[in-house]
Amino acid sequence: MSLKEKILSDMKEAMKNKDDVRLRVLRAIKTAIGYFEVEGEKREATDEDIQKLILKEIKKRQESIEAYRNAGREDLAKAEEEELKILEEYAPKMLSKDEIAAIVSAVIKELNATQKDFGKVMKEVMARVKGSADGKLVNEVVKELLS
Repeated sequence: MSLKEKILSDMKEAMKNKDDVRLRVLRAIKTAIGYFEVEGEKREATDEDIQKLILKEIKKRQESIEAYRNAGREDLAKAEEEELKILEEYAPKMLSKDEIAAIVSAVIKELNATQKDFGKVMKEVMARVKGSADGKLVNEVVKELLS
């Protein structure tokens, strides 16, 4: 079963169970997939494409939570957190900081990188972790290990 089929199946299940939050999140994913297929790439979305879309949705939720908290709107932040938990169920498994550090160390050794080679290291590491690591975290680890 592809990820798209799983999302559609779970959406039907959420309708039957009257799970409004899950249904809203799955509809948002379905809409993003539809937009990708019709407006963006004009092709069938693969599982990898869908995972990228889900990661974008996760990032949106995280930014919203932070903005709501800064504005003192804990009620809205909690609602976004509920949606975030559901999105994380469909997201690819993310690498831990230690796993990222191991990859970065290997890249630094291969390239004999110095602090000046930050961009080269980032490019190579991001190509290797492709969708399974947060860019911000990778950036931190690369800075840490190059200094």
